[in-house]
Amino acid sequence: MWKEYLKIAIKNLRTRQLRSWLTIFGIVIGVFLIMSLLSLSQGLKSTVLQQLKAVGTDIVMIMPGNISDIMTTMMGGVELTEEDLNVIRKTPGVEVVIPNVYKGEVVKYQEQSKLAILAGMDFKNALSVYTEDLGMKIEEGRWPTPEKREVIVGSLVSTDIFPGLKINTQTTIKGKQFEIVGILKSMGSKQDDSMIAMDLEIYRSITGERKGAPQAIAKIALGYSVDQVSKKIKANLEEQAKRRAGQQGESSYSVLTSDAMSGIVGSIMGIIQVVVFVFGGIAVAVGGIGIMNTMYTSVRERTKEIGILKAVGAKNSTIVLIFLMESGIIGLVGGLGGMIPGLGLARLIQAVGQVHPVFYIEASITPGIVLFGLLFSFGVGCLSGFFPARSASKLKPVEALRYE
Repeated sequence: MWKEYLKIAIKNLRTRQLRSWLTIFGIVIGVFLIMSLLSLSQGLKSTVLQQLKAVGTDIVMIMPGNISDIMTTMMGGVELTEEDLNVIRKTPGVEVVIPNVYKGEVVKYQEQSKLAILAGMDFKNALSVYTEDLGMKIEEGRWPTPEKREVIVGSLVSTDIFPGLKINTQTTIKGKQFEIVGILKSMGSKQDDSMIAMDLEIYRSITGERKGAPQAIAKIALGYSVDQVSKKIKANLEEQAKRRAGQQGESSYSVLTSDAMSGIVGSIMGIIQVVVFVFGGIAVAVGGIGIMNTMYTSVRERTKEIGILKAVGAKNSTIVLIFLMESGIIGLVGGLGGMIPGLGLARLIQAVGQVHPVFYIEASITPGIVLFGLLFSFGVGCLSGFFPARSASKLKPVEALRYE
């Protein structure tokens, strides 16, 4: 019986092919937007969270300003002072503090001069933190020797910035020569993979930035609670800021554990996904209105046919089912038609991102996303066809047969 109903539904759609395809196209656009953007946003979320998971759980990041207004803080150039860094170092439970310092500088390599990200790293006191807690690994060569003019470069430096760059060669920075002793494995972001890192003290001497840092990373000693030490760091910094001579008002600081950073990223990406779904859903809703309009038109055109079906014993539920099948097929075909190019676009953007990366984003194409797209479009089709189907089922056989 269901097979016969399906044949009737498909036959009716094929009879009105142009109208059916135009209606399907309305669903295609919405599903295309949802699938492409949802796949990319999920992939971005997974990529960022994967990077954060590489950071040890005993690591905290400290920065000036409130995390809720961090963009204003960063654009305003607010930094941790040397006094702030000393306060962090003296907090019980802090094993080591690493100033996170970087600057854009012109670097010369084999007659080529290009702008690169110069970073200062504390190889003497914190090399184990970089390797064990921050996930930095050597691809080729070795780590620089503390207090020597040696540098290590990110993976993109040897492929994009200075193609063909090799270790045990020389580069010139701020008029001074440095030996390139190592190349890092990819860290997963363009900024990290484009940096040229040197000993912290040498960095400070050649850049002139001898105090403070935009952010700092602290490793919590074994046996201490990360959350409790984080709260103590924040309290000590704010207390010190109040005592600081000439301080106007109160200064705020953000002290983030790896779990807190993962939670913030997850929340932000969740909001982005909701926004993506809402905008795509609006497009699908417009397509749903198109399905409803098509089905109402179909009911009017097939009034006599409905009368014949009811006259030979078709129940109201049978009429509803036939029309729901038609609208469901329109939604399902539209979903499939939007999903294939949508996920294809996501894969294309992933491929482009691998060549010119900001983040090494992967389009997340899972069975769950595919199933969601199909069920969602089918559900929209059925929902849009419900009221026309119910309207058709309420027609009286005698009046339907006399309809012209």
